[in-house]
Amino acid sequence: MDLTVPRQYGSVAIRLVKQRDARVLQSELLSNRGWLRPWEATSPDGPVSFDMRQGVRRLLQQYRDGGGIPLVMEYEGEIAGQLNVWGVSRGSLSSATIGYWVSERFAGHGITPTSVALATDLCFRDMGLHRMEICIRPENRASLRVVEKLGFRYEGLRRRFIHIAGDWRDHYAFALVREEVPEGVLQRWVSGRAPADAATVPAADRLGR
Repeated sequence: MDLTVPRQYGSVAIRLVKQRDARVLQSELLSNRGWLRPWEATSPDGPVSFDMRQGVRRLLQQYRDGGGIPLVMEYEGEIAGQLNVWGVSRGSLSSATIGYWVSERFAGHGITPTSVALATDLCFRDMGLHRMEICIRPENRASLRVVEKLGFRYEGLRRRFIHIAGDWRDHYAFALVREEVPEGVLQRWVSGRAPADAATVPAADRLGR
């Protein structure tokens, strides 16, 4: 499986991150602080150094160790953000979690849902994983639209799940298993067959925020 070759649909592509991408990624992160900070994971132990070169090295080591797949999202050949498949488990669990960010200047071009669909299909078909999960803060309306569009199924509320913006934050959990999308997530979405209400959050969980 050669992930250096982009997986593409229209103007959107995903590919394995390269060490030389660090400069562009750091520039995008720094210029998008206000846009991204409310959704970025933080450490309860205090601030950590912001060094994208080191971060990319760490991600690529996790990839070599089989624990994740660090990808960049591209739009018309330009790096638009990152998509990381992390927490890869094999054997009886056979699952992983997807996380992502996109630069504000690229918002509104369908980059994130297309990239998530491409990445999920890659994990199901190429990696043979069985279940993919995405966890989203209830306040993150843009990310909730991604799972709504793609028909990810709502699975529950996770209380104080991830440390973000200085505190432990609740998250909604959404997932798909391979049997639900035999034609692939991308094909189901672009053909208009993604279930419209799969990602609906029950009133009890919405009120429970």
